[in-house]
Parts: sequence; C-alpha cells; structure tokens
Amino acid sequence: MKVLKNSFIQIQVNPVGAELSSIKGQKSHTELMWSGDSNIWNGISPILFPIVGGLKNDSFTHDGKSYQLPRHGFARRNDQFTLVEESNSKLTFSLTSNEDTRKKYPFEFDFFITYELKDNEITITYKTVNKGNSNMFFSIGAHPAFMCPVFEGETYQDYVLEFNHEESSKRQLLNHYGLYNLETEHVFTTPNSIELTKDLFNKDALVFTDLKSDVITLKSKINGDILSVKFSGWPYMGIWAKPNAPFVCIEPWLGLADHINTNQELSEKLGIITLKEKDSHTASYSIIINNKF
Repeated sequence: MKVLKNSFIQIQVNPVGAELSSIKGQKSHTELMWSGDSNIWNGISPILFPIVGGLKNDSFTHDGKSYQLPRHGFARRNDQFTLVEESNSKLTFSLTSNEDTRKKYPFEFDFFITYELKDNEITITYKTVNKGNSNMFFSIGAHPAFMCPVFEGETYQDYVLEFNHEESSKRQLLNHYGLYNLETEHVFTTPNSIELTKDLFNKDALVFTDLKSDVITLKSKINGDILSVKFSGWPYMGIWAKPNAPFVCIEPWLGLADHINTNQELSEKLGIITLKEKDSHTASYSIIINNKF
C-alpha cells in the first residue's frame, strides 16, 4: 500500500488497480472506507475504465470487428498500473495500452489517476491520453464505497444522502442483464435527500442522468455529516450497495451501461466520450471528510 497523509487526513492506495483503499481522519482514526470483505463485495473503490457498467452480451463493435470487454472494463484490480509520481501530497499511477488491452479494446492510450490531499479533501483526477491516429471512444467512472453505519450503535436506516440542490430526477432502471430499459422510478424521500434503507438497492444501482446537484453528503441522523462527494462536471451518478451490506457507494460517472436497444457500435454507445487523436481528457472529483474525524 502507498500512504499519503497530512495533519487532517490519511489515505492508502493499493497499487493493484490504483485503488483508494482507506480514508482516516487524523483526529479519530476512524476508517471511512468499506473493508472490501470478499464474502460480501471485494471492491473498495475500483476504477471504471474504459467503460462504465455493462455492455450488451459483454461485447462491442469497432471498425467492423467485435470485441469482448467485461462489465466496468479492465482497470479495476489490474496489476499493470505503475507509480509514476510521488510527493508528500500526491500520488499518480498510470496504465498504458498493451497487448492484453488491445485484444479487448483496440486503442492506444495512457491512462493516469492522481490522488492529492489538501487539508481534509482528497481530489481524484483522471487523465486519458489518446496515443493513436484516430478517435478513441471511452468512459470513466468512480466507485468509492463508504462505511455505513460508521459509529457503533447506529443502523443503516440512521443514514441519509443529502443533495445540495432540490431534485426532480428519477432513477433509470436496469433489466436483469444490467442494461437500461426505458423505465424510471422515484426514489427521493424529500426534494434533496434519499433515506438509506435495506431494500433500497434490491433493483440494483440508483442511476441518475439529470441531477442538478454536484455535491452529495453522507449524513448520520444521530452524529451529523460524515463526508461529501463533490463531482462538478460529471453528468451521471450511480449510488449502490449490496442489499443488506454495511456500505454505500457514491459514484460519479462519465459514461453509462448499454441501452437495451443498443446497436453495440462503440462510437454510438450511450454516454461515450470521443477523444481525438493525440488529444487528452481530464476530469476530477473530490471526497471531503468532516473535520470531526
């Protein structure tokens, strides 16, 4: 594990998958990230690249060829990440296209993820470089899982997700193959909050495509704010947990799973980003922990 810390916060990043694996405040040393218990869900904060969600039949076509690519892509748990920069406040890892990635995804790229600390805020930045001679099509997603409940004596139902604007958005429902099926559902308890309940995720993730908010706060009704995820510039949001599991994921996305009516052409995929040859794309979001930790 690689460790970054300042007087407010300490984090750990696993070089395998360049995965954020621990967040602790320096006052209480309370762990705020999910443990990654493989009996429930072995992720902690996997990187979703070069797709978010699932493809129809786990495949796409490009330039007349078909490729197989698993749900959420190949960055998560990938042992080919390299640490390329390390300082007192910053860690940067890179993943470069290779023979194995080209079998699943026919593009030449450099993909970087940077973790940077400033006071009680962690900024996570993704940079994608198209090294090829034609357009590259990709998506990026974050998937951090936070402990819930955090304090002894609390239950899951003692927690709420608070949005910084009033919302009229509905969740986009997925079918049992993980594809969007044109159905929607109301899930907001109040105009700017969602109560966490044990059955909230029985129909898979809550996916929003038109939120007004760019900050979501995990809040205990008993002990107040835990942390906030700030995601300006990310058009999609996934919120998920394994049913009955003691965590919640707050997931800014630049991309979506396939629609049931997809033609499976990658360049026309729902939510896809087009990156011109030799160009680069950068996006960042932040996790801000409450000062009581």
